[in-house]
Parts: sequence; structure tokens; C-alpha cells
Amino acid sequence: MTRVAVARNAMATRFEIVLFGKDATSLRAAGEEALNEIERLEAQLSLYRPSSEIANINARAAREAVRVEPSLFRLLEHAKRLSEETGGAFDITIAPLMRVWGLMGGKGKVPTRTELADARACVGMHLVELEPKRFTIRFTRPGVMLDLGAIGKGYAIDQAAEILRDAGVSKALVHGGTSTAYGIGGPWKVGISGEGRARRTAEPPEDPIAVVELKDTALSVSAVWGKSFRIGKKTYGHIIDPRTARPVQRALLAAVILPSATETDALSTALLTVGKTGQRRLANLRSRMQTIVVDARRGVNSYSNEA
Repeated sequence: MTRVAVARNAMATRFEIVLFGKDATSLRAAGEEALNEIERLEAQLSLYRPSSEIANINARAAREAVRVEPSLFRLLEHAKRLSEETGGAFDITIAPLMRVWGLMGGKGKVPTRTELADARACVGMHLVELEPKRFTIRFTRPGVMLDLGAIGKGYAIDQAAEILRDAGVSKALVHGGTSTAYGIGGPWKVGISGEGRARRTAEPPEDPIAVVELKDTALSVSAVWGKSFRIGKKTYGHIIDPRTARPVQRALLAAVILPSATETDALSTALLTVGKTGQRRLANLRSRMQTIVVDARRGVNSYSNEA
């Protein structure tokens, strides 16, 4: 069996695809087509590209209803459902809080009470109106901004996996930035390191928190490490709880396994936000969801919904 690996930088990370099959040329072509789709979605979903559809929505939706491309509209509807299901622990209107905490391209800062209150007033999916008959979106007040950073990578991986399957690929691993992986066929053994990374290797990472098997399923890992910042004697993580408007403190790492990378990406963020106290309730949102939470004492708690 032939092995082909392709990779490309997109969405501020590195996507890698490992494919197995009989013909190297067709495998490489399928891999490159999947990476092209990831790049296309970056151009559509990026908060930071002025030409993106998300940037267009953020610029106009407080003044008028903005027509949205149908597949993106369905993603926004999906994000709204996830926000409702998680009690707001996952929320794509998080951008104003990310900005006020200095986390949108900055090194991080502690906002004043007034800055925090003003930003918090612009966060919440209740401020977003989606009209399915016309595929339009509208914000109910100025200052609302969408940020698909906690769901866009998983969505891109799902779309890439669909392209690979359509091309006849029966065994592949799609990996995005060591935080989300999707295994076609398999099983693929993926180790979760203490740094909050998901890595596929011949041997698991040294002292892994867990080693999981992916077979037509996805794994996403969210962690407070990596982009944290320090002010004085206090360290702040880069994941903001939309409900409290402050950096997450309930957990250090959260991992979710499900058939959908879109959902694992979003729900791992929500799980990191709610921590162990909300783990069981969150895991019960989906049949056979597997979850892992690491708390501040480095205690590891696993829970799977076997229903």
C-alpha cells in the first residue's frame, strides 16, 4: 500500500494529510484538492481578512441584513444551536471580548471594568438574527462581531475529509495544527500530550495524557497553554468564557471525540470552559461522545456517553 503525505499552512496553523492507497498520483491529487478546499474556507471564514465573507458580515450586519452563502449560513445555524446546547459556553460572538483582552493579534492585556462591560454587552447569540428563507444575518446592535476560530478549523477538516471520500480514499488522517484530527478508516492511534496537542505517531507521545483510536471519527483538543500571557504575578489563558467575560479557569485541557470535527472543535472549547463540573452534562449532548478534562491539579477525568 502506497503512503502519500501533503501539507499546507492555512488558518494560522499547519494542515497535514496522510493518505494510503494503491496509486500515489491519485492520492496526491485528492490530498491537494482537500488542501485547496481548506484554503478556500480560510478566505471565506477568516476574521482577519478584509475580503472574507465573515469580515463583510461584521462590517455590515449591524446596519442591514446581509445575505450569506448557503453553506456558510448552515454553519452559522449549527454554531447557534451549539451555543444554545452548551448554555453559551461556546459562542461565535466572542470577538469583542477577545479584542478587549488584547488577544486579537496582540500579546494580551487586562481590560478595565468599563471596557469589559462594553465588550460583554456585544456578546451573545441572542444578538444575532438568522433568516433561513433568505439566507440573511443581522446583528441587533452595533459592536457585535463573529469569530469562527473555535469551529472553523473543524469545519474545514470535515469538508476536506468529504473530498477525500468522494475521491475514493478509504484510509487517511487529516490533521490541523495538532489540535484537531480526523481519521478516515483506520483505526488511527492518536496521543494527547500534556501540552494539549493531538499527535499521530508510530509510538504515542512521551507520557501522554491519553491515547485514543480514531476510525471515521474526529478528535479535538483545547488547552489554555500556548498563548497565555502574564501580567504581574498572574497568568491568563487565551480562551475566554463568553458567560463570565474572563479567561477560562475551570480546566487546563479538554478533549472531545465524535464523528464530526465541526462539533469536536466547538465542543472541546465549551468543555474547557465548563470544566469537570459540566463535563457529564456536556458529554450527554451527543450519543457516544468521549471526553477528557484535565484540571488545575493535573487530574485527568474521562467520561463517555455510551447511550
